[in-house]
Amino acid sequence: MANLESLTESLVEMEEQETLDQVEAALAAGESPQAVLGALSDGMNIVGERYSCQGYFLADLVFAAEIFKLAMQRLEPALEAQGGGPREPIGRIVVGTVEGDLHDIGKNIFVALARNAGFEVVDLGINVPPAKFIEQAKRIGADIIGMSGILTMAVASMVKTVEALTEAGLRERVKVIIGGLPVDDRWQEKVGSDAYTDDAYEGIRICKSFMEGS
Repeated sequence: MANLESLTESLVEMEEQETLDQVEAALAAGESPQAVLGALSDGMNIVGERYSCQGYFLADLVFAAEIFKLAMQRLEPALEAQGGGPREPIGRIVVGTVEGDLHDIGKNIFVALARNAGFEVVDLGINVPPAKFIEQAKRIGADIIGMSGILTMAVASMVKTVEALTEAGLRERVKVIIGGLPVDDRWQEKVGSDAYTDDAYEGIRICKSFMEGS
């Protein structure tokens, strides 16, 4: 069997090609896809701990999240084949950078961590209008909508999205979290979200708490 500790270490050390090669080698050697996923998840958890302790910088976190995303693209088919279908998610999230804002580093980190945590995530990208959030929330039966933005104008887009969610009759059952460097309790109050954070790892903890309380 493959050395999964080595796979974890390669992700922690942000060795992109080595991580991807080890994922494929582990699967070829007959390693359980779930075990490979566990090794990758362990790596992301260690990266997150180092970031929290200021041992890693934001750029390191972004790079590790991108490697994890690429590794999952190789792993997902094996996971689905093993289980006869996609893994049952712990929750469903629609996330995007709101209309009028093009920043996506924080959002991309959140998406990678959320998928690592077991959420099904639909990433709408950047400059997302309210109607797109609602359309996708209906399509997948979303539990959570995550909106990201760092520009002042992003607040207005977030407000419009929550209003559209209410008009669609979805607000009572769909939690809303907003994220971005400038978000605070004033943004949350104005937008009418259920939570806010400027930290992707904290965002995952909040989303898990949403699902535990559902």
